[in-house]
Amino acid sequence: MPQISRFFGIIIAMYFDDHNPPHFHAKYNNEECLISITELRVIEGKIPSRALGMVIEWATTHQQELINDWERAKLLQPLIPIEPLK
Repeated sequence: MPQISRFFGIIIAMYFDDHNPPHFHAKYNNEECLISITELRVIEGKIPSRALGMVIEWATTHQQELINDWERAKLLQPLIPIEPLK
């Protein structure tokens, strides 16, 4: 699974040719969740609320870039790294 960003111990990644709806994976420690790109909400799994808050803040800023990477992943093209949360 290609990593597209990493910040504060959180890994953001996408699978190539993954199932709909458009989403990304957020991993923190041994926990993982899938977050809808369009709705910016958890659709499966869980991570600690503090980490989730940072992920949602980051995703809000980079929503269009996430959509672009989703489209690239569907076409099996290399994903573009996205700037981490600072």
